Amino acid sequence: MTQQATYLDRSDTHILVIDDDDRIRDLLQRYLGKNGYRVSGAESAAMASAKMAGLSYDLLILDVMMPGEDGLSFARRLREHHDVPIIMLTALGESEHRIEGLKAGVDDYLPKPFEPEELLLRIDAIFRRAGRKMPSESVRFGPYEYDTMQGLLRKNGKRVQLTTGEQTLLSLLARQAGATVSRYILSENIKANSERAVDVQMTRLRRKLEDNPSEPEFLLTIRGEGYRLVSEAL
Repeated sequence: MTQQATYLDRSDTHILVIDDDDRIRDLLQRYLGKNGYRVSGAESAAMASAKMAGLSYDLLILDVMMPGEDGLSFARRLREHHDVPIIMLTALGESEHRIEGLKAGVDDYLPKPFEPEELLLRIDAIFRRAGRKMPSESVRFGPYEYDTMQGLLRKNGKRVQLTTGEQTLLSLLARQAGATVSRYILSENIKANSERAVDVQMTRLRRKLEDNPSEPEFLLTIRGEGYRLVSEAL
């Protein structure tokens, strides 16, 4: 019997980025967060082990070269008792390092430098192979169409300009179109100081998109939970 695919709720999918480079951790936390994933970081294998002892993660992004235990050793150790998907990052492009990573049990391999979008596509491919269907890249609501990959909003074919914060907020809601996204998840991903800041950002976005912002058709408040985008493409 073929396993039925289900839609992936990115806001409920937790990724751990393990890399001693602060810039890469911050870049991936912002980029993957903007695309709807929950993302945490760890600067070493030891810190990752400590985090994994208390939380469950859906996928690991693991650097090879780290102080202390390296990524290959950590991957081998994990595979003794854990089947969490692993994407390995490395500045070492030689084929032997790629082969060693695959032997260690990693699911995919990406050499540095890399494009964040390629990493996102590889993550999506892993979850797709696991039987989880990805949400549509294009979301329609009323006269609007939003491309979640490019962050472009159009109204009747004409582009609507969005600020970076508005684009991030709309991307999070569009990738979970029809589902409620919590104010906490939204605040974490737009780097807001408080959940109240999410409400302020939402008010601004509604003024751009809604005919009557006080009675929204598309960007709904779910009392006590968060916000939901009413979409035609679910």
